[in-house]
Amino acid sequence: MKMGMLFVGKAVNLTSYIVVGMTRIWTLLLVLICLNLNAQDIHFSQFYMSPTNLNPALTGVMNCKMRFVANYRNQWAPILGFSNSFNTYNLSFDQKVPVGRYDYFGFGGTFWGDKAGSLDFSTLQFKLSGSYSKRMSGTRTSSNYLVFGAEAGLNQRGVKFHNAIWGNQITNNGPDPTQPGDPAIFDPSFLFADVSVGVLWFSVLDKHNNFYVGGALSHLNEPLQNNIEEGTPGYIPAPLYSKLTIHGGGVFRINRKSAIIPGFVTFFQGPSFQLNAGTSFRFGSGQSRTNESSFQMGLWSRLANKYKDPSSTGLHMDALILSARFDYQKYGFGLSYDINTSSLRNANAGNNSFELSFIYNVCGPERRGIYCPNF
Repeated sequence: MKMGMLFVGKAVNLTSYIVVGMTRIWTLLLVLICLNLNAQDIHFSQFYMSPTNLNPALTGVMNCKMRFVANYRNQWAPILGFSNSFNTYNLSFDQKVPVGRYDYFGFGGTFWGDKAGSLDFSTLQFKLSGSYSKRMSGTRTSSNYLVFGAEAGLNQRGVKFHNAIWGNQITNNGPDPTQPGDPAIFDPSFLFADVSVGVLWFSVLDKHNNFYVGGALSHLNEPLQNNIEEGTPGYIPAPLYSKLTIHGGGVFRINRKSAIIPGFVTFFQGPSFQLNAGTSFRFGSGQSRTNESSFQMGLWSRLANKYKDPSSTGLHMDALILSARFDYQKYGFGLSYDINTSSLRNANAGNNSFELSFIYNVCGPERRGIYCPNF
């Protein structure tokens, strides 16, 4: 299963060449199939280090004033080669602004991109998000908050069919990409808008313990993924399924230098369901008036349904995820590696993907208590 971006039936459409003798009619059908996919979203194994992609209500939920986040994921390089592997990257910024004595506004911007296969099936998105955090009860250092968030974005999706190998490029010695391809082929792309909302509840028990739970509903407008206009022969409406995300987690201190940090996230989108769950252990933290550092190691699992197999029921293990994180002052560095446990492990010896994450918090002289969980 591809975690950078999932597409129903996408594996067939990302092949590097087309069977010899394919006519232009089949070529046009291929265009329709590729661009009328029921697409799903990007998501990271280190979902906890990409908060604005998880839930718009997480915008501005931080102890500092501003936060910068960067994520990168590479998948299926052992099978496809690095140049044709699935690559996902993300950059985001968010900030909180005090309102009144206890409440906060949050706002931010996120840009992410995803490219898959030799045909460069790609998606780019830029979105703006905002949130409002309302303190429901508590004191300066222990409190309960309810947060509402929303976001709106613009997406571009496209594919480069000129990168494919067509029938007239097949020679007795194999494919020859220097030969001219099919003149009827073009590289389609299109734009679509997207709207999402979210809600979050978090409780800060004290300076060292907290928990949170939230949910988000993405693609409220169910934007169409068609590159051709309605009424065109072969037109089939292909909306982007709405997605329900439910997530939670927390930090629970074991002793002065260690803590357990569990978390989970579930995605419901069209016929697809996915669950990521596990925990990290934080230890070796050193704290002083000018220095704070910690190291984490974690084990997570990814479960999913097999919606294309009518004889299959329940959840199936897709991967085990090994994670590590180092935090030093206001910097956070994350690394994870997915070990494939699905049937595809026979093709790639269990190798799946790796991720890199980076978080930088900007804090000012004002600190209004222990306001929220840290990500």
